[in-house]
Amino acid sequence: MNETQFHTVTIAGATGNLGFHITNAFLKQGCYNVNVLRKKPENNNEKADLLASKGAKIVYANYDDKNDLIKAIKGTDVIVSAINGDYYNNQIMLLTAAQEAGVKRFIPSEFGSELPQGLEPHPVIASKYKLREALETSGLEYTYIFNGIFYEFLKTFGFDAKNKKATFYVNDDAKIRIISLADAGRYIAESLKIPEARNGIIRVGLTLTLNELLQKFEEVSGCKWEVIEDKDVQHRFKNKIEPIPPLIDDFKAFISNNAVHHDVDNDKFSFTPLSITEFLNSSIKC
Repeated sequence: MNETQFHTVTIAGATGNLGFHITNAFLKQGCYNVNVLRKKPENNNEKADLLASKGAKIVYANYDDKNDLIKAIKGTDVIVSAINGDYYNNQIMLLTAAQEAGVKRFIPSEFGSELPQGLEPHPVIASKYKLREALETSGLEYTYIFNGIFYEFLKTFGFDAKNKKATFYVNDDAKIRIISLADAGRYIAESLKIPEARNGIIRVGLTLTLNELLQKFEEVSGCKWEVIEDKDVQHRFKNKIEPIPPLIDDFKAFISNNAVHHDVDNDKFSFTPLSITEFLNSSIKC
């Protein structure tokens, strides 16, 4: 694996679910100055304190003040954003500040499923597309990282280990890409050493069918699961048919029906990711 040209990395959203793992992965690389960018006002945070104890530098900024952000990120080579919510409005000021601060690469908060080009975006993630347009005309290098759904959040996408139930929004032979939070963090950190990542897409994770994933859950839990098919969520949501599904259920159905699964880049990296069986064995109580 190539050595990196970068020296200082700043992570925004470093105390969130994924951001914490991203920051840990950069710290474990041992070849970067790692900054944790936090919103003012300064306050105590257990995760931030833990990262600081491992060598991260905590820096504070007003995210609505470009000059304050420039001051906070000055000297940064790479910004990794793990910010959630309104992906455009929550990142555009950071991107603008990065341009003026001399940042070389900006990795935006993607880290989800890849969708086909030309598809009208779902409202939940439409702001990601707007941010991409700004990023690709910013003059900064960028990397989009698509890793699918995190093992830790599979319950949200229909796999209820406690009640042994699986909800499918598509046929059981449809594919799904999954990964652990920790491995996603490692891929993101190592992407700086992958030449193809410059102004490109990195695809990582494990791809299998919904039925294959269900079988993994059943094998580890030692019993047959109930399968619930709910394939008309988007139709009911769009046409306001009672009971109208929540927006988040419509989004899950949208992802299930539209995600694309190109070949992954796992073999370009230095480690073997945690298998879903290993994860389930450590997380499911039979």
